[in-house]
Amino acid sequence: MLILTSYFPITSPTLIFFVVLLIILFAPIIMGKLRIPHIIGMVLAGMVIGEHGLDILVRDSSFELFGKVGLLYIMFLAGLEMDLESVKKNSRNFLIFGLFTCLIPFLLTYLMSRLMIGYGHTASFLLGCIMASNTLIAYPIISRYGLQRDSSVMLSVGSSMLSLFLALLMLAALSAAYDEDTGILFWLLFLLKFAAFLALLVWSIPRVARYFLRRYSDAVMQYIFVLSVMFLSAALSEAIGVEGIVGAFLSGLILNRYIPHVSSLMNRIEFIGNALFIPYFLIGVGMLINVRSLFDGWHMLWIVTLIAIFGTFGKAVAAYLSSLLFHLPKRAGNMMFGLTCAHAAGAIAMVMVGMHLQVSPGVYLVNDEILNGVVIMILITCIISTLVTQHASEQIILANREHSVDSFHLSAADDEKIMLCVKYPEIAPQLLELAIMVRNEKLNRGLVALNVVYDDHQEATHREQGLQLLERLAQRAVANDIRLETQVRLATNIANGIKHAFREFGASEIIMGMHVHTDVNAKFWGEFIQSLYNGLNRQIVLTRFVQPLNTLRRIQVVVPSRAEYEPGFHRWLERLSRMASNLDCRIQFHGRNESLALIRQYVNNHHSSVRAEYTYMAHWNELPKLAATIQDDHMFVVINARKGTISYKSALERLPNELQQHFSGKNLMIIFPDQYGEAKEESMTFTAAQHQEESSVYDAIAGWINRKRKS
Repeated sequence: MLILTSYFPITSPTLIFFVVLLIILFAPIIMGKLRIPHIIGMVLAGMVIGEHGLDILVRDSSFELFGKVGLLYIMFLAGLEMDLESVKKNSRNFLIFGLFTCLIPFLLTYLMSRLMIGYGHTASFLLGCIMASNTLIAYPIISRYGLQRDSSVMLSVGSSMLSLFLALLMLAALSAAYDEDTGILFWLLFLLKFAAFLALLVWSIPRVARYFLRRYSDAVMQYIFVLSVMFLSAALSEAIGVEGIVGAFLSGLILNRYIPHVSSLMNRIEFIGNALFIPYFLIGVGMLINVRSLFDGWHMLWIVTLIAIFGTFGKAVAAYLSSLLFHLPKRAGNMMFGLTCAHAAGAIAMVMVGMHLQVSPGVYLVNDEILNGVVIMILITCIISTLVTQHASEQIILANREHSVDSFHLSAADDEKIMLCVKYPEIAPQLLELAIMVRNEKLNRGLVALNVVYDDHQEATHREQGLQLLERLAQRAVANDIRLETQVRLATNIANGIKHAFREFGASEIIMGMHVHTDVNAKFWGEFIQSLYNGLNRQIVLTRFVQPLNTLRRIQVVVPSRAEYEPGFHRWLERLSRMASNLDCRIQFHGRNESLALIRQYVNNHHSSVRAEYTYMAHWNELPKLAATIQDDHMFVVINARKGTISYKSALERLPNELQQHFSGKNLMIIFPDQYGEAKEESMTFTAAQHQEESSVYDAIAGWINRKRKS
């Protein structure tokens, strides 16, 4: 044993990292067997291996670095995953809960410290500031359950930032009281710096993000860019005298709409944070805890108990009182309490400030007694927070399932299975990203990627190119945890090859890229698309992207009259609503009042968080006028119709010409909705021709007469 102890504490960076990885690997396994949240396992493991435990590892600079990154990561993710539209709608609730969860624990802790422990005014004020703030240490549990956009979770995240900011302001006031150079000028300068900081972030981050994400699609470059924005915001926040987590959270909020939560970039951000940085932070917190101080005497135990009880009780009062005021169920109050009762890095930072404040020559505000009491309090509140949050998450999940039985059966009956028809490598990733945006996450069904090549003398070369393209697409899909079925199909007719594969896979709709032509003719849609939408009565989506999806600010949808009578009405409306929700952008519908009323009703009932606008458009002839309102970062969507359907009108024949003339260089999407029946192109009889040309001889004669009139 003595020989083994000579090797501890470990100082080799390689072995330190190895031990940390072992903890990250085995803590969830062991805690899972004990049915305890694995976050507690990380903190307890840090206690055991730290200098106050078995002294296996020294809390060196790596824990300072990765721990700080982990804390910034937690706040950054919290900002990225918030539903900003719900935040705007419930801003009053955020303010009320934030004030409650800050002021109630502050007052209770201050009074307890003064009356029951006998501390002075300044020490009691410092303890109140510490208990007024909190750290979202249980947030990874929320991510695991997929509850980031639950109303109680967003209330907790927003109020945590507000309470932290208020606590830091009170602490700054306490520090200023011992600084002779501070006064009203100090506070005016601070407010000016903070306002300039906010203005700089709000003005610069969106512009830089749009510029970068439009021009660079490389996964590594995008991830490094996002991290750079986070760290720069945190550094600027610290430069003006506010904790870096405030800057990280604000940068997450601003980047929220540029990083959809179903995108591969978001998947990478969450994966790396949850796999490395956040566990490192939790282990580092555990290494600060000295359980032995509890055995220094009954007085120390009494102090720890009072601090933990009164601070936690204050957070509970704030959470459950707010849930009653907002008419939220008890499980929401449990979630709000669980997320806001933990203390970690923020408490340590405030204690460190107190350790450097001299109340008199040679006497500092924080002594070892307060330091040990706060550190033990961190352990207790972390355990309470994780247990309560875990329980509340399970309650919310079960309640959501009970209240969505009908929608569950409806989802189970949904035939959604999206097929991507891909050919060009530069377009294929955008088609996959669009499919991910519009798919139903609850169904969690895979996608189908199809590449059809001509059965000619170059078949082997084209087949190999198709296999390579589909392999790259499959890798992108795996990065989003989505199963992708792929097939390279030989066919003498591309349209027939797509239609046969569509039926074999049991697909529900097709997404494909739009051909770009320099001339306007009857085959504007491409050589085979005319045959495809005439021979297939399911939804077909043609797209043309000029810039990345995640940089779009608005979706403009033109709806023909009587579109609500088509059988595919709800399918395309659901897809566009999901797209707007995931991109967090506005969607504007143009059409007749009868159609808009039903669209408004559907969006309000099924996607209430979507920012939708409804504009009356009297006639399809107004389409060219609409072109003036379509900007480069808009997506223009046209709901088309097949000939002979109820929403078809002769004005749609001019659509190719109008798109080429007025919407050139714009992001474009053409949707052919579902129709009744199944096309039977395989059978040919005298009463039903196998194929009918889109342009008939009558159209040709009419066109010839019009040209003669003009000449």
